[in-house]
Parts: sequence; structure tokens; C-alpha cells
Amino acid sequence: MIVLHSSLYSVPALTMLSLLLSRGFCQTVTEVNRRSYPTVASFIRTFTTPSPTCGHDDEASLVTPSQLKAMLSNRNVQLFDVRNPDEYQDGHIPQAVNLPLGIVEESLKLPPESFKQKFEVKAPGKDDDNIVFNCRTGVRSGEALGIARQMGFHRARHLKGGYAAWVEQEGN
Repeated sequence: MIVLHSSLYSVPALTMLSLLLSRGFCQTVTEVNRRSYPTVASFIRTFTTPSPTCGHDDEASLVTPSQLKAMLSNRNVQLFDVRNPDEYQDGHIPQAVNLPLGIVEESLKLPPESFKQKFEVKAPGKDDDNIVFNCRTGVRSGEALGIARQMGFHRARHLKGGYAAWVEQEGN
């Protein structure tokens, strides 16, 4: 019987275990914070892909409320609110299109004509740098951003602090 009990092996193993557990915990908390599980695929994706909402958001992924306000005034934004339709109806950022988180992936896969017909706006392109996702506080929009980036929308971003930050800073 071989026993691997050496300080040489235990420190890296403990570090790796710690990283795995902290990532898993962060993703679990993120998923619990969501209001519902629209599809089994979205639940599985949470535990099998890196989550931009865990840990530190890089500045290139974020849009502040004041930056979004400028984008809106220039009409240079494709703003997608990934909250549920009832949340969207209770209040949303002007020009935001409701694209619930549970259908983000399938919607971004639609042909441009089908996307336009369903959402009444131009379909986002993978090279567009004006795609912004928002939700209530930034958790679900971070998840939508992760989905979009996996699909090749590498320049997409999300609203820092979500609709709550928008209302606090800009009103509605």
C-alpha cells in the first residue's frame, strides 16, 4: 500500500482543493441567487463553465451607469435586459430589450431575420462592441455575458450593479 503523505504533495493538493471548493461555492451561491432554473442546460452550464460573476470583474467586461447613459443618448447600444418578463415590466432602462436569461443562448443562435422578428431589434453581431446585458444587480447579466462570450461575442459587456445601480444613479 502506497501512502502519499508528504508535505511536498499536501500543500499543492490542499491549495487545489481549496480553489475547487471556493469556485464551486461561488457558483452555487450565484445559482441560488437566481430566481428560477429555466432549463437544465443553464443549471449544468453554471457548474461546468467559468463564471464572470465570481470574484473580480475586469473593467473591459463592465459598463457603468454613466457610460450606459452616454451610449443610450448616442443610440449606440444594444441593451438586453435578462430579467424575467414580470421584472422587466415593473421597470426597465429605456431602449432595453427583454431577453430572459433562460433563452439567451438559443436567442443568440437565431438567424438575424428570426431574431429581428422575435425581438423587434437588429440581431447582435459577434464583432459588435456595443452589446450590453443588464439585470437587477449584475449577477444574471454576468451569467448572460459568460454565455455570450462562449458563443463568440467577445466584446459584449454587462452593466455594473445592474438596474438597481442605474436607478440609484440615473433614476428612471
